[in-house]
Amino acid sequence: MAPATATGNITGSEEKMSMTAELPPVQQKTADELVAEMKKMPLFMTSMDDMDEDNDMLEAIKALVYEGTRAEVADNFRVQGNDCVKTKQWREARDSYTKALAALKGPQQPLPADAKVVEIDEEAEEKQERTLEEACYANRALCNLEMKNYGSCNRDCAAALRLNPRNVKAWYRAASACLALDKVPEALDACQGGLKFDSANSALQLLLARVQKRQAHLAGLEKTRRDREQRAAREEATLRLALKQRNIIARRTANPPDMEDAAMKLTDPLDAKSTLSFPMILLYPLHAQSDFVKACGEDETIAQHLEYILPTPWDEMQEYSMPSVECYMETVQGGLIKAGKKVSILKLLESGKVEVVDGLVRVNVVPKARAAEWIEDFKRRKGKT
Repeated sequence: MAPATATGNITGSEEKMSMTAELPPVQQKTADELVAEMKKMPLFMTSMDDMDEDNDMLEAIKALVYEGTRAEVADNFRVQGNDCVKTKQWREARDSYTKALAALKGPQQPLPADAKVVEIDEEAEEKQERTLEEACYANRALCNLEMKNYGSCNRDCAAALRLNPRNVKAWYRAASACLALDKVPEALDACQGGLKFDSANSALQLLLARVQKRQAHLAGLEKTRRDREQRAAREEATLRLALKQRNIIARRTANPPDMEDAAMKLTDPLDAKSTLSFPMILLYPLHAQSDFVKACGEDETIAQHLEYILPTPWDEMQEYSMPSVECYMETVQGGLIKAGKKVSILKLLESGKVEVVDGLVRVNVVPKARAAEWIEDFKRRKGKT
């Protein structure tokens, strides 16, 4: 074989080497990097966070949304809102309806310079805008209802009904929001307002039944409350009458003590002649101690209660026993009277010299041997000699 001449021809292997040398190096990308690049394309976007301000394709798509008449722009946003409602994306749907309403209230978008001028039927356009506005208010009310924004729901329903009082969906959503807020009369009015235009609407009928059930329940609670208040008022009047008939002075202070369920009361709260009982506190002023008796009948005596109380566990000097103690009660004027241990509570109280303060009978118990000492100290504290 003749040797190769210098004609510029290359062999097959040399041709392959030459082509390989001319290709740029291939940069391998990870799966995550490929996914990130795909997300920059509007078709594959899954979040607004993926939006790139310099993405020309996306900007072009966004511009299309705002092209056309007010009604066309608003309808684009309404459709977006409806799509979000289908997937229960309430917040996104609400935002779309809000944009639609803003478009309807905004200025008409100027046509592109190369656009073909088409004469618009203004009356038809206005009618379409009104229809879209009503639909957007009613649909935004649904979003607010699902998001528990009941006040906003009611405002949107009112706006829709001003445009079309026959919008049954708006009546239904307004009634639902009112019921959620426990505004039963308003919910009832809304149900009846919708049924006036569509009496066979099953959803409104079911909602009306729920509202009426709630109304009946609240009426029952209100009746129970009124009955309770009326009975309490009668019992209070009967108690005042019982005290007056017995010539017992009773007074209330601004800060009565907490006696739980203990109270001055009649055995029959509606019969002034039935037995009257009082809570009673036995004070031991020389030792800063006390005993509380929840109920002491008017025909009972102090002695009857001291018998099961004395001697007390804190009486180390054994100064307190039935024979060795005396009882005293403070008078209306701020003095003291000696209270007979075997005299009935009614007898002590009907004299008019002592009073029942905050429904509580107060009795001071002191050892006889130290009674004079305590009385002098009491007078001194009261500023009396």
